[in-house]
Parts: sequence; structure tokens; C-alpha cells
Amino acid sequence: MSALQITAIALCFTIPLLGWALLFRQAFRFYRLFTTGQPDTSRSDQRGTRVMTVLREFLGHTRMARKPIVSIAHWFTALGFLILFATLVNAFFQLIWADFRLPIVGHFPPFEWLIELFAVTGLIGIIVLILVRQKDHPRSAAGERGRRSRFFGSTWWQAYYVEFTILAVMICILSLRTQEAALIARIEPETNIPLHFPLTGWARGIWGGLSEQWLRESIYIVAAVKILTSFAWMITVSLTPTMGVAWHRFLAFVNIFFKRHADGRTSLGAVQPLMVEGKPIDLEQIEDLDEDAALGVGKAEHFTWKGLLDFTTCTECGRCQAQCPAWNTDKPLSPKLLVMTLRDHAHAKAPWLMATEGERPDLPAHTLKLVDAPLVGSPTAYDAAHPLTAYDALGTDGVIHEDVLWSCTTCGACVEQCPVDIEHVDAIVDMRRYQNLIASAFPSELGGLFKNLEKNSNPWGLAPRMRMDWAKGLPFEVPVVGADVEDLADVDYLFWVGCAGAFEDRAKRTSRAVAELLNTAGVTYAVLGDGEACTGDSARRAGNEFLFQMLAQQNVEVLNEVNATKIVVTCAHCYNTLKNEYPQVGGNYEVVHHTQLLNRLVREGRLVPVSRPGESGGSKDASTAPTVTYHDPCYLGRHNHVYAPPRELLEALPGVAMSEMPRHGMTSFCCGAGGARMWMEEQLGSRINVNRATEAVATGAARIAVGCPFCKVMLSDGVNKLVEESKVDEGAVEVVDVAQMLLAAVRRGQEPVAAAASGADSAG
Repeated sequence: MSALQITAIALCFTIPLLGWALLFRQAFRFYRLFTTGQPDTSRSDQRGTRVMTVLREFLGHTRMARKPIVSIAHWFTALGFLILFATLVNAFFQLIWADFRLPIVGHFPPFEWLIELFAVTGLIGIIVLILVRQKDHPRSAAGERGRRSRFFGSTWWQAYYVEFTILAVMICILSLRTQEAALIARIEPETNIPLHFPLTGWARGIWGGLSEQWLRESIYIVAAVKILTSFAWMITVSLTPTMGVAWHRFLAFVNIFFKRHADGRTSLGAVQPLMVEGKPIDLEQIEDLDEDAALGVGKAEHFTWKGLLDFTTCTECGRCQAQCPAWNTDKPLSPKLLVMTLRDHAHAKAPWLMATEGERPDLPAHTLKLVDAPLVGSPTAYDAAHPLTAYDALGTDGVIHEDVLWSCTTCGACVEQCPVDIEHVDAIVDMRRYQNLIASAFPSELGGLFKNLEKNSNPWGLAPRMRMDWAKGLPFEVPVVGADVEDLADVDYLFWVGCAGAFEDRAKRTSRAVAELLNTAGVTYAVLGDGEACTGDSARRAGNEFLFQMLAQQNVEVLNEVNATKIVVTCAHCYNTLKNEYPQVGGNYEVVHHTQLLNRLVREGRLVPVSRPGESGGSKDASTAPTVTYHDPCYLGRHNHVYAPPRELLEALPGVAMSEMPRHGMTSFCCGAGGARMWMEEQLGSRINVNRATEAVATGAARIAVGCPFCKVMLSDGVNKLVEESKVDEGAVEVVDVAQMLLAAVRRGQEPVAAAASGADSAG
């Protein structure tokens, strides 16, 4: 052996041993840290289904597909990481025998083709990913400047290190393949080089000037470089537990396996129940809790083990940040920065969390300072113009600024976009719960909301006896359970009007339209009248869990008493709460959104929309037809995947042309009302509803169709603001519910006297 070969062997057997030792040590530390979190026993069911979900999401890159080019490049790079591990094994033997190839598979052409395919495509893939990162770099003139880049705030040295490690390894693999081809051609001239080296054999000539001995020496060198590069990466990663851009390669599989829904659905819809030591807590159990029991999350150790795993898995790709309505309107909340900061804080506090009682006093001072640090506070360094100052993983007066926590609309865009299935919304709601139930620190506007809900069971604080005012003047009776019908066994549906539908003037028009359409279609229904109370959606997402439980239990008791089984609702928030969250408190019902039911009635011919006079019944000519754009409510779309029925209903209206906004469907932009933001003023940045209204107006649509009263209020206010700023002519754009548009089209087919009834409510 030459001195060079001996040196390479010594280095390449010492450093990998250190790398493996550090990797297993860090994996064990992760396990210890995660187990300091609160228990969560809801994530180990249906293991076979969970395995299939992991395989589907990884092999299909289903969560990455929103960005096709990035998805394809990442697919080849990610699979290459696994498949090309065989070349790393082979490289160790090449330190001794330059012409070594793995037994059995090493000379098997399909295996060699696979290796070369992923080496070439992996190289192309990582170059594409590097170029994408540079194109969208916050400093890049070609990309989105500053905070508009999804990479704003990401840890750049880590990303560069990982990318160039992969690039170097791919180059080494391809170099070794050309060197092997050159060596095999010399020592085994009868070998069919194109068969065994289909993509690299042609380049073997670049080594033609070397003697056989130096060709072997060059293989020793490149094999050593490949090994040392790979294990330098392993050592760096092992010593940097917060290096999510690298650790996600391992932890993503685990995080996806333990996602909330075994079948792969996103972790949206219902908010997880308030848990203490892994068990749901309700109002009746409060007195039995220990004095030090945490309600919600106020410190790192209050998160569940899954929450701590979530944070550590974050790859800092910024997809969540790019979709966040708060971040896109210049507020301090970035789901990515929030998760990164919680991750960094948890790992900074990890020595204390993992230490025994006797070991804790001897820990470094900087660790001990974090012991009582609250997660939410008001760091004095916070500067609204510089959002990164709202996050301080080592802050002792607050890890994140309170503005970060309360800017969230819980729209779910972050969860929908995350390729590694991080559950941002649950973490935010849990921190809000602590702020409400333990710290009593929440925006002042919410105090009024809570009082109104407690006193009158609606956010407006109006008397329950006014809940039927919306039905006054209708040319038919709206039956009330208990007064007009004994219970719901005699009708098709309970019509859940909702607080907005009963009290808010703009939403009342939707309630009247739905009632008239159901009456026209011959669908029997009844309402609860003053027996209906707020579902508690806003209270729960504001963190006031026990107020939610009080309202929910009150409603469930009433619903069960009147034998409710099928419920139709007009509010996306009521829909989500009744369908997904009431089962947590004993209420199980079949819940449909009014757009779903109305769409079915049109398909069945029970409602027949008619074109305007002079229009062809099927006209879709954009030059003559009024253009409509549809806004997806977050709690109907992302949270419950109801995208098609409202659009099918609009497309069934004669003489209406659809024009989609750039952000629609699962990438729809929030109206700004969710997460109890309906009741809070936007003090920071620009207004979310104005942002969305601007996008809708830009489509050229004369009408913005909605399927939720909250959206209707927010977008109407947004359009009014544009009118005030002279960006839109007054009356040029109208915000209407889908039901109103359908009613106008149905009325056109009725007798004039019927069509004139309550005509002020029409949107035709």
C-alpha cells in the first residue's frame, strides 16, 4: 500500500466511527428530549395505515407537489440519498481495492443503471434546488425581496452546507464511476462498458493520461473525499440538533407516521382537546387537577412530545410563511419563524429538561436563565418594522412577542403547505389557552367577546329573543322547534342559522335566501330560535377553552333533546365546529354546508335557475355575462376540503362567467376573520381583508361570491375601503353569498309576484 492509501484508510475509518457515535448519541438525546413533553396516546393507532401514509407521502412527494419543479428536483435528491448509500459502502472497500464492486449487485446492470440514474438526476436536482434558493433569496433582485421571500429568516449557512455537501457527494459518485469505467476497461478489456456504465462510461477518456497505478491512486483519493465529506456532514449535523434542514431527512418519516390522521389527512378541522397529562380535561374536572397543572402551553415542557418533534423536524423551507395571511400583510407572525424559535428554545433548555433534580443546579448559567422563561411575552427589543426582533429563543421575558401569537387567523394555510406535516395551528391554540386560562393575558377586544358570549350566548351581546328577527317579512313561516314542530323527527334538516346569520344585517340576507330556497325546493326544516347559542368557535380559537365547552355542552344538550341528526349551516365556522368538534363533547351529527345542499337540489332539478331576460340559458360568453369570482372560506376549504360544491353551484347559474383569483382552492387567502380575529382590530401591517378584496377586484369580477358570513363581512369592508381610497368605483363590485345568487336565478323562473317578495334580499 502507498502512504497515500494508508492515510486515506486511517482517516476514513476513524472519522466515520466518530460520526456514527455522535449520530446515535444525538438520536438518543432527541428521544430523551421528546419524552420530556406531555404524553399523547392518540397517534399510535392503525400502524399499517400510517406506514402506507409515510410511503405515499415520501415516494409520491404528495406534500411537495404544490411546487412541481422543486418537487421533482427534491424527489430525485431525496431518493438518491437512500439509494446512493450503496456507493458509500462501496467507497470504503475502494480504499483497499480500487476496482471493488459490491458482491452480487455490483455487476448487475439494472442496479448499475439505477445508481447512475440517481447520481445524474441527483446532481441535476441539487443544482436546481440551489438555483431556486438563490433566485428566491431575500437579497436577490430576481426573486422576491426581503420578507416576501419564503426563505426570509431561514438559517443560511446550514442550507448552504447541506446543499454543497450533496453537490460534492454527487460529483464524487460520478467521478468514481468514470474512474471505475477507465480502470475496468484496462484490466478487463472484454467488459461491455456501455452496459455497465451507461451514463458515465463515455467520460472515462478524461483519465486516459494516467497510468494504471495513478488511476488506482485517484480512486483512493476520490473515495476518501466522498467518505470524509459524508461523515463531516454527519458530525456537523450530530453536533447541531437545531439543523432542521438536515435532520428532516431522518425525522420527517417519524413525524409523518405520527401525524394526527393515520390516513394522511392534514391536521386541520377540529382543534385538539385541552389535555393535561395526556387526558382531555373538561369543566367538571378542573377542581381535581393539581395546583401546578398547566392548562395549555406556557413553557417548552408543556408541549406534547409530538409538538417537540414537530419543531425539530422543520426544514425551514418557508412554504408556510409564503402562504400565511398575517406574514403577507406585514405582521410579525411567520409560522416558520415561530416553529424555528420554539425549536431553538426547546433545545437550549434541553439540558435542564433532561437533567435529574440533582444535576440541574450545576448546569450552565445561560441554561438556568431559561427555566422560568415564558413562551409569550413582550420583549423590549421588538421592532414592528423588523419582524425577526419579535423572536428570541433565549429571551427570559418572552420567547415570542404577544403580537406573534395573536396575529394568527388559524386559517390552516401553514399546515396545508407543510411538507413534513407540522401542526402549527394546534401549537398556537395551546399557547393561547395558557394565556387565557393561566396568565389572563389576551387582547382587550376579546374581553368584550367573552362577556357577550357568557351573558347572551352570541358575540354581539344581543338578546336571544332577537334571534328570529332575520325571518320577519318572509312570505312563509319558518318553523321553530318546540313551537311549530315538536322535534326534528318530522323534518329533513335542522337549519342552524348561526349568530351572524341571526344578528348581522349582511348575513341575514343569506339566512333569508337559504330559507326561501329550501322552502321552494320542498325541503322541510326547522330552526332552534332562541334555543340556539354560539357554537363557541371564536372562544376556542382565542384560547378560552372552558367558555367553548360551556357553549358546546349547552348546544349539544339542546340538539340531542330535539333529536337532531341532520344539520344544514351557512357559516363555515359553525360547519367546522358542529361537524368536527362537537363529537368531542358528545354531539354527533350529519352536518352539511348550505352550498353542498343547494348544489344537490339543483342537480336533482328541485331548484331551477333561470337566465336573465334576453340571455341565452347556457350563455357563458365572458363579453356579455357578469363575471363572478369565488372566495374559499378557510374553514370550509382547507379545514374541510369543500371546494367543488360552491363552484358547481355558481357554474350552474345561467349567464354567469367564473373568474378564479390567483390564490384559490387550497392556496386561498384568508379574509382575516378566523382565529377570533373577527373581533380584534388589525393594529399592525396592512389589513388582510383589503389584501384579499384587492385580489378579487383585480379579476374584473362584478361580484365576489362567498360561502361564509364572516367572509362576507370582511370582504364587504375590504371593498368599502377600496372605494374610500378611490381604487374601485362605488357599486362596481358586490359581495354576495352563493345562496343569494342562486335565489335570484330561481326567482326569475317564478311568477312576478313571487319574485317581488322580499326583493331587497336578491343579488340578481
